Amino acid sequence: MSAITPPAPIATLEVEFTAQGYLYLSAEVAQQYFANNVLVALMKGKEMWLMPMRGAGGGGLFLKQRNARGDRSTVIWEVLPPDTAPGKRLAFWDSERGALRVAL
Repeated sequence: MSAITPPAPIATLEVEFTAQGYLYLSAEVAQQYFANNVLVALMKGKEMWLMPMRGAGGGGLFLKQRNARGDRSTVIWEVLPPDTAPGKRLAFWDSERGALRVAL
């Protein structure tokens, strides 16, 4: 399996968890790191790793377009630890692991 290598990184990566249990991604983050609009979310210690999928055939979480700008969202509450507060979180792209890593 080859790693997915995105183009030049976005300066500041940020995601948002809502009180309703959604993950929000900006259009730029979604387009650059999740071009197929499908991802898997894994808890690794105190981090959530968001990893792009090549297509919907293998399952995963589907990113839906939220607005005309192209921002995306998906339901994520089943993966989040129960005590996760809503809000924005900084993230970084780990090219070695092919994951957007979000500190919780």
